[in-house]
Amino acid sequence: MPIAAASQLRSIPGEVWICAISATFQTGRSKPAWASLWKVLAICQSRRARYCGTRRWMAGTGCVGGGSIRDVICEEYFVYMPTQEEFFAFRSPVPPPCFCAMTRPAMDMRAEIRRKAMETGFDAVGFARAHLGPEVRERLLHFLAEGRHGSMGWMADRAGQRAHPQALWPEAVSVVVLGLNYGPNTDPLETLAQHDRATVSVYARNRDYHDVLKKRLKALGRWMAERWPGAGIKVFVDTAPVAEKPLAQAAGLGWQGKHTNLVARSHGSWLFLGEVFTTLDLGADAPEVDHCGSCSACLDICPTAAFPAPYELDARRCISYLTIEHRGPIDPALRPLMGNRIYGCDDCLAVCPWNKFARAHSEPAFAPRTELRAPLLADLAALDDAAFRAMFAGSPVKRIGRDRFVRNVMVAIGNSGEAALRATAQARCEDADPVVAEAARWAALRLEDAT
Repeated sequence: MPIAAASQLRSIPGEVWICAISATFQTGRSKPAWASLWKVLAICQSRRARYCGTRRWMAGTGCVGGGSIRDVICEEYFVYMPTQEEFFAFRSPVPPPCFCAMTRPAMDMRAEIRRKAMETGFDAVGFARAHLGPEVRERLLHFLAEGRHGSMGWMADRAGQRAHPQALWPEAVSVVVLGLNYGPNTDPLETLAQHDRATVSVYARNRDYHDVLKKRLKALGRWMAERWPGAGIKVFVDTAPVAEKPLAQAAGLGWQGKHTNLVARSHGSWLFLGEVFTTLDLGADAPEVDHCGSCSACLDICPTAAFPAPYELDARRCISYLTIEHRGPIDPALRPLMGNRIYGCDDCLAVCPWNKFARAHSEPAFAPRTELRAPLLADLAALDDAAFRAMFAGSPVKRIGRDRFVRNVMVAIGNSGEAALRATAQARCEDADPVVAEAARWAALRLEDAT
């Protein structure tokens, strides 16, 4: 939601709703939000705007330090309260600009889009400006400078676009950020103790979410283009260089947790994200603030210690990267830490305490296929290219190919401790793919003394 300076109000098109707010500062002295409230009222009169009254934000109410508060004061209107940092940034002599202005047309458009998005099948909707602060670029450049992107060279190649939405599409004014719930109905980690079976990340146990998400994004985008002729529309999923998690936080959907993934108060760690970029000026929702507190559960559970610090990820140690993005042999030092995880890893997501507010998804395309709930490692190791393609048709697993997949299976077999699987590993020691063959020899050697 845009905060408007008094001088800006005259240039805002459409009907303007204004609320002036008084505030209590550290000194305990109450000061009006502006040197003269009459100044605001005069602008209201000149703009034929509706003045909605005043509200007091008292330090003793518990609001200070609580982040941005949205307080309904009339239909379809939310007032912006400053965060603690913003609040005390204006100690003296100038009080903070604590009133918000939003045009009625923007409010109406957002309400329509939100309603249509929910009808289209999305579970969360938020609005952000097509702009991100410099901290997003700084974090990305630090990640790249440390080499933590591993072999994902495409991250460096398009870093400029990833750090700023308008570098991807200069005409973009607003971003509609959409979330699709994929919360599991069972414990995602329950198969980790079944050593003769494989664990596949919950998001990959059925249809490719990219297909489901993009279909709905396109449907929403087409509707927006028809509803507001002339509006520019582009839709994106995570295959494009979009900083989707910072945008989602800016749009109020959630915040980036210490594991660097999005956490939502109503969905926990289980939201797929997509975006509609548009030339429409839709305003912005209040951004979400960090609610991780002192919790470190996601950092502590990581099997490979892939978090150098809170809010920092070293992809080179992340099991999701190793099993999906990484080509070639996996570091032998990391293999024993991977357990039976053959595609992705849900540990840091599943352990988040905010998941207690999540609910299981109701999307048939995400319902786990029986053969992927806890597949036998021996069966997966036997797959040739044709069988692999048939088994994973329409699945996100298909994109890594048979060889990378069977490499992962060999690592899981080596970690199983199951003597009966040694023969399965030995059968792949002369595989046509040298990376698979090397992983198979490693697994067979690991099981040499298994009983």
